[in-house]
Amino acid sequence: MSASTIRQDIVNIPNVLTLIRIALIPVVAMFIAFGDPLSCLIAVILFGVASFTDWVDGYLARKLNLVSMTGKFLDPLADKLLVMTALVMLIPLGRLPAWIVIIIVAREISISSLRSLAAGEGLIIAAGEGGKLKTAFQMLGLVFLITHYTYEIDYGLATLTLNFHRIGFWLLAISVFFSLWSAWEYFWGFLKAIGARGEDNADATA
Repeated sequence: MSASTIRQDIVNIPNVLTLIRIALIPVVAMFIAFGDPLSCLIAVILFGVASFTDWVDGYLARKLNLVSMTGKFLDPLADKLLVMTALVMLIPLGRLPAWIVIIIVAREISISSLRSLAAGEGLIIAAGEGGKLKTAFQMLGLVFLITHYTYEIDYGLATLTLNFHRIGFWLLAISVFFSLWSAWEYFWGFLKAIGARGEDNADATA
């Protein structure tokens, strides 16, 4: 890609939304760090807005035929930065143990490295259902963990008490399970693709 192509790509609507999502990350981190109930609610709203732009920029890129190499690089980078920042910021607040964050970060780095290796070998490995479930539980769990506090919802005849921290922790724990499952799916798919290529090469030289 030339510098001029990158400059053109960076100003299309989907990529501008991605850049806005990246710009929101330090703001979300700041409000999480404050830790008080109001700041946590603001952080959740901004986290939700940033997450929503992920869906919007992908939709617009496909709808307006604006899929670009720059977008393919920036979009997953923005997603990972948003999630990893939120996870790391929750550790000093005592809302998450460090070992859970380590597992999630190690999984993301490992799969990203494996994807790069697969792309270098010209292999296309489809994402499994585990990855989609991981993302769903992870994002929902983070919303609850960032909110953190216990709130009572009055239905008139009954009052429901929601401990957002407890719900968020278990949602994220479930996401860790799917993280490991999806990592195994991708690793196994990579091994099968490499094995299939080896068999094809053997047949071609036979």
